[in-house]
Amino acid sequence: MSEHKAEVFTFDGGRVEPGETTELRYPVSESYLSDPVRIPVTIINGPRPGPTAFLTAAIHGDELNGIEVVREVAQEWDHADVCGTLVCLPVLNVQGFAAQERYLPIYERDLNRAFPGKQDSTSSNRIAYKIYHNFIEPCDFGLDFHTSTRGRTNMFHVRADMDEKGVERLARAFGTNLIMASEGSSGMLRREATDDGIPTITLEMGEAHRFERELIDHALDGVRSVFAEYGIYRQETVRWPGWQTVISDKDEKTWIRADAGGIVEMHHERGDLVGEGETICRITNPFKSNQITVQAPFTGLLIGVLENPVVYPGNPLCNFVKIENSIQRIIEEHERTAVAT
Repeated sequence: MSEHKAEVFTFDGGRVEPGETTELRYPVSESYLSDPVRIPVTIINGPRPGPTAFLTAAIHGDELNGIEVVREVAQEWDHADVCGTLVCLPVLNVQGFAAQERYLPIYERDLNRAFPGKQDSTSSNRIAYKIYHNFIEPCDFGLDFHTSTRGRTNMFHVRADMDEKGVERLARAFGTNLIMASEGSSGMLRREATDDGIPTITLEMGEAHRFERELIDHALDGVRSVFAEYGIYRQETVRWPGWQTVISDKDEKTWIRADAGGIVEMHHERGDLVGEGETICRITNPFKSNQITVQAPFTGLLIGVLENPVVYPGNPLCNFVKIENSIQRIIEEHERTAVAT
């Protein structure tokens, strides 16, 4: 992270002086009727020196939880003592958001595979280019908020390239119980920004098409913790979630899939610790005369689970990761303490 003086934040077409806040709708494309497609942007340039951080959401247009996180940081927090600059981008994929679709409606392109973008390429690349070079490139680190795709839900966790020291610091400071370590795919915002020296993490939280207040509040606590770690909000403290574990590519994990079509009865929720041999769910026919029990192949955490309770053979039921015995004991003790209090 570079050292910053209280200085002007500039982008193509504008500037924000220290101590000022600017709200704008920035043009990133055009519609079939030649009308501008504009993303909402709030830039808070604090009166004191500090790092520049970006917060992004709705890179997939139906992922709503992060929108409320970024909006509340931008519009409801007191920014009088901000040290540095906050670049808040609550809806990156405006076209997908308007249609309540995951991808850009134009040829179903994934905006989160288009970064850092190109000026003279496809529509998604052009949009990514304008976002990246105006609002991501000037930053020192970033938080990118996501949810699961429709029909599934994710437990609250971080995805981050933990081999990068700057990313590791950021991921641990956010204070989730679980960190999924991965580099990320080419074209992902977090990977491309990290490769450019801007440590960035993805926050996975819940399901598409809705606000989940409990997860939004958890995420806001995580943002406060990060801002404390980097000195943006010096009045805050770094958050410790009670326990934390990192799952890497070397750890055992699996998508458990249905071996039969039917109606699913889930016995556990996202984030649950499930012991080896325990029943995760059952699949039944319409008469409940035929029942298939799905058991945990090992002791682990349910990272993501099915929300739509109907499946074909081969459909994913849950995303399951193995937990070491030592972490299992910590989780169990933490849960007992939480119940007792």
